[in-house]
Amino acid sequence: MQNPWELQLDALGEYIRAQRRHANLSLRQLAAQTQISNAYLSQLERGMHEPSVRVLRSIAGALDVSVETMLAQAGLFEDEDPLTPGERGAAEAAIRADPRLTDEKKEALLAVYRSLVDGS
Repeated sequence: MQNPWELQLDALGEYIRAQRRHANLSLRQLAAQTQISNAYLSQLERGMHEPSVRVLRSIAGALDVSVETMLAQAGLFEDEDPLTPGERGAAEAAIRADPRLTDEKKEALLAVYRSLVDGS
């Protein structure tokens, strides 16, 4: 049986993989954007490593998600959002995956969605 920390790393890795796929990025493309090796990114996605804050910031920036959302997804950050990180991520993923929207419209809709959810 996995310990809770391993489960959190697995959850974080799955979240990173899902966000990378929704952004239509390969491991190599994400590695180039983050200046992190694709082998290390692959290991992170499989829950095999504990990423540093620098690595999390770099990945979050490339995937256009907040570090807080990534940490909340891993169960390491208390999120006051009534939606679970997975539900919020699913809403954002649905926007990104909608073929009827242009990239510009997706970004605009994501910005509006985040401002409404975050209350900013």
